[in-house]
Amino acid sequence: MKIAGDIHFSYCTNIHPGESWEETFQALKNNLPLVKEKIVPLEKMGIGLRLSARAAGELLSGNNLSEFKYWLSCYNLYVFTINGFPYGDFHHIRVKDDVHKPDWQTGERLLYTQNLIDILSELLPAEMEGSISTSPLSYRPWYKNSAETEKAIVAATKNLVEVAVYLKNLEQKKNILIHIDIEPEPDGFLENSGDVAAYYTKYLLKEGIDYFSSRTGISGGDARNDLLRYIRICYDVCHFALAFECIQEVMECWRPLGIQVGKIQISAALEARLSGELTEDQKVLEDLFRFDESTYLHQLVAERKDQKSHLRYPDLSGVDKSVFTQQSVERIRVHFHVPVFIEQYGYLASTQQEIKNTLAWLKKNKISNHWEVETYTWTVLPADLRFDLPASIAREMQWIVDCWEQV
Repeated sequence: MKIAGDIHFSYCTNIHPGESWEETFQALKNNLPLVKEKIVPLEKMGIGLRLSARAAGELLSGNNLSEFKYWLSCYNLYVFTINGFPYGDFHHIRVKDDVHKPDWQTGERLLYTQNLIDILSELLPAEMEGSISTSPLSYRPWYKNSAETEKAIVAATKNLVEVAVYLKNLEQKKNILIHIDIEPEPDGFLENSGDVAAYYTKYLLKEGIDYFSSRTGISGGDARNDLLRYIRICYDVCHFALAFECIQEVMECWRPLGIQVGKIQISAALEARLSGELTEDQKVLEDLFRFDESTYLHQLVAERKDQKSHLRYPDLSGVDKSVFTQQSVERIRVHFHVPVFIEQYGYLASTQQEIKNTLAWLKKNKISNHWEVETYTWTVLPADLRFDLPASIAREMQWIVDCWEQV
């Protein structure tokens, strides 16, 4: 569906389990027509497609891609964006930090992304640009020191530049623009506006320009423009809420460097607010730790009352609750994508207001026309919050449309 005439808006199908193409296609058949019927029965609806590496390889074999294109046309659906962050199985197993494997140092991540580019170039409607979100290079806790981190970033940058070369060749041959959108995330190499700005300045627009020039024969100035064209950022509202940053601050940081946002993921984090009253705060913390589960990483960032310092933990699991009352913590935000249409969860809240603030800013500042809602945690929510899935997806999308009209 479209918002404001030209914004392509959908939901990310990483909600639906599926490792093989057969499993993925069946999940799409079971859910997409139902969602479409609820939200835009008479209009075309875009898809935020998610494919594992296995599914992507299988989709490119035999007649699978042409059969999928035909099915899309039958149901008045189209693909405009792909989530290329999770490489492997994303449901019903322990994912945690494995979501970052293989990282951008590896040939596996490069080949996977090139396969996604080939798929999207075939699925995109004519004269429409495409976007593929991807991981924030690698996962910081894996590296022991700055030297190891530096080596990993340099290797990752070389592979990202290879993708930019691939995208440049695609555009020259077929006149199709697709961009790769790096998705900052807590504990990733890139997790906030400063990390992104430093990465572009020190690596992508430095060594990256030299490497891109050597691969293409393009001069430094044109190489810089091409890298900014093909390597963009995926702005996930939940992730930047965990960095305690708003979109205006982020864009003011990036604008001087020419960093572009290629895709916006609309999502909400979980938030606990502490009052300093011990009995009440204990109830809040008990509610918070109901969300501790074994599938996904749930990074935690706690803001002290002075709002100048934070406590950080790589996951909700194993955290001592007492530390928050001892350290004068006022707010705790957890990387747990909760339904965007719910603001309160018992003693807890969500960062729903960050979504409203982001939409209000976007109404005055158009930076991307690719939007998707990304709540992938329906199966691991506490039991009392699990609702009918197609109805919940449609409800999220409608809530965002309504919110857009009201801001």
